[in-house]
Amino acid sequence: MSGTSEFNGRENVALQDIDDYYSKLRWDNQFHHMATLPTHLQAIIDKKRGPLQSYDVSSSMVTGSSLVKRPEVTQAVSTAVLSNEDGTNTLQRYENLVSQTPQWHAPWKLTKIINGHLGWVRCLAVEPVDNEWFVTGSNDTTLKVWDLSTGHLKVTLSGHAMTVRDVCISKRHPYMFSASDDKLVKCWDLEKNTAIRDYYGHLSGVHTVDIHPTLDLVVTGGRDSVVKLWDIRSRTAVTTLVGHKAPIQKVKCLPMDPQVISCSNDASVRLWDIVAGKSMKVLTHHKRSVRSIAVHPTEFSMASACTDDIRSWKLPEGNLLTNFQSQSTGIVNSLSVNEDDVLFAGGDDGVMCFYDYKSGHLYQSFDTVKMTGSLDSERGILASCFDQTGLRLITGEVDKSIKIWKQDETATPDTHPGLPWNPNLASQRF
Repeated sequence: MSGTSEFNGRENVALQDIDDYYSKLRWDNQFHHMATLPTHLQAIIDKKRGPLQSYDVSSSMVTGSSLVKRPEVTQAVSTAVLSNEDGTNTLQRYENLVSQTPQWHAPWKLTKIINGHLGWVRCLAVEPVDNEWFVTGSNDTTLKVWDLSTGHLKVTLSGHAMTVRDVCISKRHPYMFSASDDKLVKCWDLEKNTAIRDYYGHLSGVHTVDIHPTLDLVVTGGRDSVVKLWDIRSRTAVTTLVGHKAPIQKVKCLPMDPQVISCSNDASVRLWDIVAGKSMKVLTHHKRSVRSIAVHPTEFSMASACTDDIRSWKLPEGNLLTNFQSQSTGIVNSLSVNEDDVLFAGGDDGVMCFYDYKSGHLYQSFDTVKMTGSLDSERGILASCFDQTGLRLITGEVDKSIKIWKQDETATPDTHPGLPWNPNLASQRF
C-alpha cells in the first residue's frame, strides 16, 4: 500500500502522537471496511497510547457529523483528530465529555416560599457584598427587596410604568439598576430607596441590564436588537453595539475581554470588543432563541441555553467545552452556576434541572412545587440566582412566587446517587 494514497473525497483521519511518518499517512478506502488496522500499525499505536486507548477503525469513526465511541474506552482519545466536512474537531469536542467523570453533588430541596408580587416574577439579584438581602422585579411594575434569611419584605420600589425585566446590583456603588418594557433603565440609590437617574435611548422595551465590574459603565440590551453602554453618572450612551438581528435577552459584563457578552433571539451569542465597537466572536451553534447565559464565578468560562440545548464555552476564545445532557426542559429561561460547579437550568414548563458543570451530567431533575390554587400553566421558571455562598438558590416563577432552595445536608453518594451518568449519550450531540 502506498503511504500517500488519497481518500477520494472522504474525511482524512490523522494519528498525531505516533511517529512523524505515520502521522502523515492517509488511509485508503479499504481501511473503512476493515475490522482492525494492520498489525504493524496497531502495534505502534498501542505502544504510544497504551492498551486501553487502541484505535479501532470499525468502532470509532466519523459518519456524517456523528461520532460512535468504543464503549470500553472511558477516557478521551486525545491523540487522534477526526475532521468533519466543516473542519470541526469532532473527537476533541467529544473528549471534553467522556474524559470528565462527574463530581457528586447533593440534591436540592425547597426550603421557603415567599409571596408578595401581584404578577410574574421576572428577575432577581442577590446583594453582592454582605449577602443579606435580594431584590425581585415583576410584571406588577414594582421592585421588592427581601431579607434573605427570613424572607420578610424590606421595601417596595415603584417607578416603572411597565414590566420590570431585569435588575442588577453594583459591588462598587450604592446603586441598583433596573430595566423595563417602558424603554427605561433606572438607577436606584440604595441609601435613599429612590430612583435618581433614568437612561433614555432604547427604541423599545429593555430586556436586560448589567453593570461593568471595573468601569463606571452600565450595559443594556432589548427589543431593538442593540447593546448600549452608558456612563453611570452622565447618563450618556457611550457606545452602541450593533450586530444582533433579533431582540436581545441577556447581557453579561466581565472585567477582561470579552468585556460584554450578549445572547439573542437570533440564536447567537456575541462576544464584544467594546473598544473597537464590534463583535470579536459570534457563536452560532444554537438553533433556537438563546434566552440566558451564565458566567462561571471562579473560572473564565460561561454557559448558554436555548430550547433543549445547553452548552458551555471557554473564554475569551469562545471554544465549545461541553454539551449538557438534554432533559427536554422546553424553553430554558434561566441559567445560574455556583462555585461548586452546579449549573441550574429553569424551564418554561416548570422543570428544574441541576447539572455538573464540568462534565455536563444531569444529576437531578424535577418539577417545581406547585402553589395552591395555581394552574398547571403557571409553573414556569423565569429567573434564578445563587446567593454569594452558592448554598442557596432563589427562583422567580410564573405563579408569582419566589422560592428558595438548599442542598440536602444529610445526603451522601450512597443515599442519593442521583441520575445515572452515561458518557455514550454525549456522542449523540455532535
